[in-house]
Amino acid sequence: MGMMDYLSNFVDCSNGGHHHHNKRKQLQTVEIKVKFDCEGCVRKIRKAVESMKGVTQVDIDAKQSKLTVVGYVEPNKVVSRVIRRTGKRAELWPYVPYDVVDHPYAPGVYDKKAPAGYVRNTMDNPKANSLARASSTEVRYSTAFSDENANACTIM
Repeated sequence: MGMMDYLSNFVDCSNGGHHHHNKRKQLQTVEIKVKFDCEGCVRKIRKAVESMKGVTQVDIDAKQSKLTVVGYVEPNKVVSRVIRRTGKRAELWPYVPYDVVDHPYAPGVYDKKAPAGYVRNTMDNPKANSLARASSTEVRYSTAFSDENANACTIM
């Protein structure tokens, strides 16, 4: 890197002097788990989130305790806004459909509080993911009756 390249990083003639590195936020969908007690809670949470800059759509599924926010927002800021404005416990949606996980009924993945058809997301947490690995007995039984096993038809 030459001296001119080094100095050109400090001087910007295109905008009249100051340059700001404002990265435009990406349009994204943020899913949050929040407990809704009544219709008043739903209104309070909707009002708190809709007033955020960059929010384009808010959907609430009270049965699943799920808040979905679409817009040019950061997920952690949406969660902190819900907590600060409503006083409720909120976290990013911790569940994925059960068919995405290798062993959905293994310890660490299966969650009784999860909505129907969902299990805990262990892809972000390698420690929990190691708990979700199948035991050697489970692997033995599942491979004994698989289509890849040439002797499977003789066992059945």
